Amino acid sequence: MSEQPPAGILNINKPYGITSMEVVRRVKRASGFKRVGHGGTLDPVATGVIPVCIGQATRMMEYMLDGSKKYRTTITLGVTTDTYDSMGEITETADASHLTREEVVSALTQFLGEIQQVPPMYSALKKDGKRLYDLARQGIEVERKPRPVVVHQIELTEWNPPEATVEVHCGRGFYMRSLAYDLGRALRCGGHLRTLVRLKASAFTLNESLTLEEMEDSFADGAWTEHLHSPDVVLGSMRAIIAGQRMQELIKNGRPIPSSVRIPPNEPEERCRVYGTDGSFLAIMKFDADEALWKADKVFLGG
Repeated sequence: MSEQPPAGILNINKPYGITSMEVVRRVKRASGFKRVGHGGTLDPVATGVIPVCIGQATRMMEYMLDGSKKYRTTITLGVTTDTYDSMGEITETADASHLTREEVVSALTQFLGEIQQVPPMYSALKKDGKRLYDLARQGIEVERKPRPVVVHQIELTEWNPPEATVEVHCGRGFYMRSLAYDLGRALRCGGHLRTLVRLKASAFTLNESLTLEEMEDSFADGAWTEHLHSPDVVLGSMRAIIAGQRMQELIKNGRPIPSSVRIPPNEPEERCRVYGTDGSFLAIMKFDADEALWKADKVFLGG
């Protein structure tokens, strides 16, 4: 493979039982490329969409992390585990046979909108420079401060006591395992996440994803670029600007866009995506309110 791969994103369907970094390693091994990264961690217990960035597209990972996500989870009520999922040790059991569908639906409403969520101990967050999951494996539990998260939509789609299947549309930083734990607490019986599928991440959906085997086959037969998404697909509704030759030269050389080029910002520190007249994605520009200039934030000239 080329040392300078085209910038792009592969939509991979992560299977159960492996880490997100193992997905990255398999893409590296199949492609021969070194510059590969993923756009949002999935736990080993989870399956589904994981965008994998290649080449300069790795610079877009922050936008994927900021993007909304959709999940489907099956929560087992009446059983609590230390990891909040089915891979952990059972710490508590309780009778959940009395629960009704209406009670579960009512309890779920408290997780809708802008809420505060306590992350699980088994997470990659740090406390005094140490990963929480490393502390948890040593039997150490520390206080975790609630963090603001957003849930746009939450719905009970199936109720097969004591299991609830829930679909969630959420923003950045939301822990589905914490949802399972917190729902169990709200219903006074405990609970844990049994299964989790990421249905959507940013612009990528499960029904358009590739299995790892399909990805490996596509590199083997040279058809992998057919599955490569342009880096700008994750920018959603960000304003788009078409650049003429002069603006393209300024961007390529890292020069700010002079005030004589009239691109009024809609808000301070606004970002916009820039395209050439041929439709090629060139850069992300950021407005510097102090200097009243647009400056290159990320440049993709040359792929």
